[in-house]
Amino acid sequence: MKNAQHLKAYVQMHPDNKMAWYLLGKEYYKNGQYGKANYCYNQAGEVYEAFERSKVPADMLQQYEEGLLESARERQTARLRKRRVLLALMLLLLMLIPAAVAPGILPDSKGASAPVANISAVLPETAEETRVSPQEPASLDFTAVAADAAAGGGGLAAILKSAKTPSATALLGMKRSGKWLLWKKGLPLGATLAKSGEGRIVYQSYNPAACACQPPDSAELKQQGLGWQKQQEELAVLWSALRAYKSSKGAYPEAVQELVKPFPANVLGGITPLMKEAFAPLRRAARGEAPLFSASPQPSGGQDAGIPGQEQTGGGAPTAGPGEKLFFKEPLAIIVDKQNHRLAVTSGNVILRNYAVGLGGDKTPEGEFFIKDKVVNPNGRDNGEFGSRGMQLSDSNYAIHGTNEPDSIGKDESLGCIRMSRKDVEELFAMVPMGTKVQISQGVLPEELVVPEERFPSDSPRNQTNPHKVYHWLH
Repeated sequence: MKNAQHLKAYVQMHPDNKMAWYLLGKEYYKNGQYGKANYCYNQAGEVYEAFERSKVPADMLQQYEEGLLESARERQTARLRKRRVLLALMLLLLMLIPAAVAPGILPDSKGASAPVANISAVLPETAEETRVSPQEPASLDFTAVAADAAAGGGGLAAILKSAKTPSATALLGMKRSGKWLLWKKGLPLGATLAKSGEGRIVYQSYNPAACACQPPDSAELKQQGLGWQKQQEELAVLWSALRAYKSSKGAYPEAVQELVKPFPANVLGGITPLMKEAFAPLRRAARGEAPLFSASPQPSGGQDAGIPGQEQTGGGAPTAGPGEKLFFKEPLAIIVDKQNHRLAVTSGNVILRNYAVGLGGDKTPEGEFFIKDKVVNPNGRDNGEFGSRGMQLSDSNYAIHGTNEPDSIGKDESLGCIRMSRKDVEELFAMVPMGTKVQISQGVLPEELVVPEERFPSDSPRNQTNPHKVYHWLH
């Protein structure tokens, strides 16, 4: 690890030396620190690509590395001398000036002493004196990234390069599953980023194994993260409803109540207090009257994207608080996997829900559809063959609906429709607006379920029934 330490010191002094970044990455890789290695390889850019794909003699690389190490050792020796002199001066001052507060402790508003949690610097690791205290909770923002990005991978580099990195950001880690990122309730806190007084970005890992440290207490941040996730789901539903309404009507709704009209104009099953508050700023952003501010870049389909996708410019809507900065800018979509008997609600490459469903094997068609009708208690019953909710697929005789045969979930026993358990279909009905795209195919979703214990609010008004029609879906 000594070589890694010297190379870190060198890249601190010469951050534009891509060869040094490449060699540092190889040192990390040899020591099993793959997240840090990936970060360095990203910094190395074309040098990494050139040397990994070509057969460069090992002795040439070794000779170059020895030159860098020698230069780094000389600088470190000079720094150590300087630090010893400074330490001696500080000891002298401490003997002359009595300490008012113990080291590492700051007085709180009542005059009592309170511990300060420090944030470790981002790679390359900086000296102890560059650490800063975290920002106040009011200035803290949240975002969700791939878990390996929160641990310091390439996705972290993308966050750091973003001009929109706030004064302090908490990174929640999403598990990877193939090309997908799984949005589960209670995402673990991976790290925090903060800007120091000098404008430098510093990084605090909350994974003791990853940082080889004892992280600060994270209970309060985790609780805030839960609230942020709940808000982001509600905003995603509202944003998708606005886009669906515009696609159907040619203009955005003037009031939020237009989204929850009686059947057949019930774009949404219901609205929450947050959705009422966020309607006006999101509508302005959708109409282009105000920029759409995102707490993180936009989801994309690439498996190697450490965070969901493309950055938006501008900032301002909505601005009421961290929870009202839109994370999911891609409209919600439904994907059905006939092979794994799964139905997922997605935004970009993030899976918000992944339910078990019953299908009809070859009788269930493949292709692209959209939600045409959304009806509560199809055929006037909540315990009939279609359960308590039904969503018709385009102009077909197929639908996503509940069932009075719960044992058929996970099997091919329907005549072609997509069967769901009562809780699942009621939550899906509440989350996806009319007009939502539905893609039915095979082998595209993970088997791992993404179904929270606390469901999305799913109470729907009775005026979303349709007593004037008898449905004959191929259940």
